[in-house]
Amino acid sequence: MSQDIFVVAEHLKGKLADVTFEMLGKGRELADARGGNLVAVLLGNGVKNLVTEMGIANRVISVEHASLENFNPETYSTALAEVIRAKSPAATLVANSSMGMDLAAALSIRAGLPLVAYAIDVKVEDGALVATSQLYGGKLNVESQFSAEGAVVSMLAGASSADKGRATGSPAVEDFAPPLSLASPKVRFKKMIEPEGGDVDITTKEVLVSVGRGIQSVDNIPQMQELADALGGALSCSRPIVDSKWLPKTRQVGKSGVKVKPKFYLALGISGAPEHIEGMKDAELIVAINSDPNAPIFDYAHYGIVGDLFDIVPLLTEKAKA
Repeated sequence: MSQDIFVVAEHLKGKLADVTFEMLGKGRELADARGGNLVAVLLGNGVKNLVTEMGIANRVISVEHASLENFNPETYSTALAEVIRAKSPAATLVANSSMGMDLAAALSIRAGLPLVAYAIDVKVEDGALVATSQLYGGKLNVESQFSAEGAVVSMLAGASSADKGRATGSPAVEDFAPPLSLASPKVRFKKMIEPEGGDVDITTKEVLVSVGRGIQSVDNIPQMQELADALGGALSCSRPIVDSKWLPKTRQVGKSGVKVKPKFYLALGISGAPEHIEGMKDAELIVAINSDPNAPIFDYAHYGIVGDLFDIVPLLTEKAKA
């Protein structure tokens, strides 16, 4: 096993994802601590122009093939496993994104390496790599020490600073021959379906009233909307609300929704799962109302109220209208 740290570059529509830079920054730190190289692995077809954005890496391994043009967990994991078997890195960092979650587990199996999922940090302790992962919606952290053979680590977005990984430059590029099996994959990409537009763009709003499972019923949406209107803001939500079809996908804040940075973010009945926190933690002022005093959202809120939101929201609405 080498001392190198590999980062799988996630990209979509010709643009590197922010989480790629977060992992590159963390990877640089780990590679320096172990005396190894930081290596970005770039899969795709005609995407070498992205190499210059990853100047923080010592080297970029490029695998290009028509079957890698669009994300496909089968072709991506097959190609990555070949790279890992050939190079034996100390760790391979993969984003814990919608694409990365499909990729990391398959890669772990194909490469014969353990997977550490939902990681919020990786560090070197007494020469060994140790990852900290979140469990139970962020209520419990667990540390895992890597095996001597290395490991695949899926990193939660927002766990590290993206700015630390942003650097333009000209890292060395190594072309890696794609596996022959990519010519006839069993899984084929058909088309990408993007969310419909036309609804409120919550990324442009200075005030967001965001609702979670704690509002209990779709019948309570108008009451929350009334508060949002009184505050001059918009209504947003966490994923369970969209999954229940109480609000459209365009209102979803979080990893599988959108990232927002309003001046004021009011979280109503939102527990604070890492996927949601990722999308709103940069708000200037966060206030949370939740009946559970141990809800993780309180770890990120500037102010918190432990109580029944159905007692508090009418009072806030009345005050806002006054």
